[in-house]
Formats: sequence, C-alpha cells, structure tokens
Amino acid sequence: MKIGYARTSTTEQVAGLDAQVRDLKAAGCEKVFQEQVSGATSNRPQLAAALDQMRAGDVLVVMKPDRLARSTADLLGYVETVKAKGCHLIVQSMGGQTLDTSNSTSKLMLTMLAAVAEFERDLMKERQAEGIAKAKTEGKYQGRKPTARNQAAEVRKLHQQGIRPTDIAKKLGMGRSSVYRCLDITD
Repeated sequence: MKIGYARTSTTEQVAGLDAQVRDLKAAGCEKVFQEQVSGATSNRPQLAAALDQMRAGDVLVVMKPDRLARSTADLLGYVETVKAKGCHLIVQSMGGQTLDTSNSTSKLMLTMLAAVAEFERDLMKERQAEGIAKAKTEGKYQGRKPTARNQAAEVRKLHQQGIRPTDIAKKLGMGRSSVYRCLDITD
C-alpha cells in the first residue's frame, strides 16, 4: 500500500498542503496523512500515525524530503525506521526525478540532497543572525512587539468580569499561558 504524508509549517500554507495531498493521491497513495506543524518539532502525530500504519511491503511517499525531515540525520533516521518495517520511502518531486530508497543510488542522492538542504538552512540562519546583529548596532532592530503585554489591561478587565482564562485567550487571540502571565497566575 502507498501511504502519503503531507506537511506544511504553518496554517497559512493551505494551498501548499492541498497541492501536496492532490499530488500524493495522483501518485497512487491510498491513504494520505496531513498536518500543519513545524518540521522542527518532534510532536507530529500524523507522521507517527502514518509510520504506525505501515506494514511490510508498504511505501511511504512524500513530495519533498523537507516535508519529512529538517536535517540529514532526521531524514536518514526516518529512512531507517521505514526500512526496519520492511518498507521503503519514495520522494516524488525531485526535479522530475523520483527517489526510491529501495535502491542504493536513490538513497545516496537523497542523503546528498538532504545534506545540501541542511547546509542552505544553516547559511540562511547565519545571514539572518548577522542581519539582526547589524540592525541592533544601528538601533533599527527592536524584535517582535509583545502582543500579550499590550493587552494586559484588557485581560485583567475580562478576568474581573468573571471570564475564564481559556475564554479570554480565545477572545483576544492569544495563548492561555499568556493570559496567566498577564494575570500573574501560575497554570
């Protein structure tokens, strides 16, 4: 059975997720697991469910390697997890090529491409850090505005009206922990 896995990092990337699901189904995936969560987090329940569903002979299909893993080590770890189940991984969109870990050449190419992608991410982070440092020295960088603190008075007012912290969080579009911080209450 072909099992697809689609992921985007944020909930705003709906079109990207829809495109992955469409392409996975077109590639013959009978079941597609999808989620909108950062690849950097280890909590990806739909990926865990996809891996759990796999039985010997099944194939896990992703459109690009970065949808599955954020680093070469993670990618190779998933390849080994899939292999240990008697299955293999197919990466569909590789510049017109399909990489299938059931053969050595594709596994080598996948490893090299993952290493290059990880290297590019590291370079991007370095450039970003340099830019932030320069902006700070020039007095232009102030960081993200603290949204919860700006609404602290409103949080306290709603709490005094007897509204629960969970409902305050929903109403003001912030996390419940931010509400507790504004109220100086521990969870």
